[in-house]
Amino acid sequence: MKALIITDGTDSIKSIAKLIKESLKGIKTTVCSADKFEGTDLLAADVFFIGCQNPSPSSFSYLEEILAHINLAARKCGIFSDNSKVIKYLKGIVKDCEAATAELLVENIAKIKKSDINKLIKELKI
Repeated sequence: MKALIITDGTDSIKSIAKLIKESLKGIKTTVCSADKFEGTDLLAADVFFIGCQNPSPSSFSYLEEILAHINLAARKCGIFSDNSKVIKYLKGIVKDCEAATAELLVENIAKIKKSDINKLIKELKI
């Protein structure tokens, strides 16, 4: 099984991505920033995670385009942020690809727990 974590490259989101990667034991996981993301990376992943700090970051334009035109109904997607408006934005860009989705809203990044990450992973049935 392979996992891909796509971030906007901000420190807070990268720290959540790192915790997700650490929690995906036994799964080959790649973390990349959206500006270095390639569509083939997504096709090779069984599960993917997307996180950003603000809605519609410019680095997500290619990712938005890909997700609008690909069917990933057999895949699972975890979305994460520390901003509820971003969760709504991420749900919107993932909707068209039909991936099964679970979300993680981190109230306080300094106080995030492994149990929060594990809950997201459990919801995705990984």
